[in-house]
Amino acid sequence: MSETAALFPPAAVLSRVPPRVRVLVADDHLVYRIGMRSLIEAEAGFEVVGEASNGPETVERYRALQPDVLLLDLRMPQKGGIDAARQIRSEFSDARILVVTSYQTEEEILQVLQAGVLGYILKDLDRTMLMDAIRAVCAGKRWIAPGVEKQIAEGAMHRPLTSRELEVLRLLARGLTNREIANVFRISESTVKNHVNHLLVKLEVADRTEAVSHCLARGIVRVEDL
Repeated sequence: MSETAALFPPAAVLSRVPPRVRVLVADDHLVYRIGMRSLIEAEAGFEVVGEASNGPETVERYRALQPDVLLLDLRMPQKGGIDAARQIRSEFSDARILVVTSYQTEEEILQVLQAGVLGYILKDLDRTMLMDAIRAVCAGKRWIAPGVEKQIAEGAMHRPLTSRELEVLRLLARGLTNREIANVFRISESTVKNHVNHLLVKLEVADRTEAVSHCLARGIVRVEDL
């Protein structure tokens, strides 16, 4: 068994692929949705039953349509794909979600898999791989693009950051001092200093600047969130 397989074992098959697979496409780019609809509906036994262009609309459309598979982009306005996936999975525990994205940062890959997403593929994939991925996810099986598997295995080797450490890290990225961070959380400077020291150890970096650069590169902190 591969390291990745051991880390993320295949999900149990939830049911057989139905005679006609109903797909919901969620992406904020109209041209991409049109192209995806064309690709999917050219395959016998598949139909696109709806589209969504942002996070809240994705959740609403999923509730209304309850498709066999949701194709989900990560970067959408109002509510990102990860948040949408979490909300859908909290309401529909058997939801089968396939992320189709241009991004493959380590942290986002781990977050979507932890949210219960079954598949993660990139937008530059070919049509055969897309349809294979949809079929697998529809059957309740995990499908990860080959180029993403190594990142998953490597990401699991890092010690996870706590929610408070992540909050401190984001404030460090905004340039706040220990005293300013302490004021935000109403804690002592020494407590903030302990959080920062734990961050440096877990991330295996020498200082605050390197910690921020490292986390931006890994996708733990995103520029648009600062």
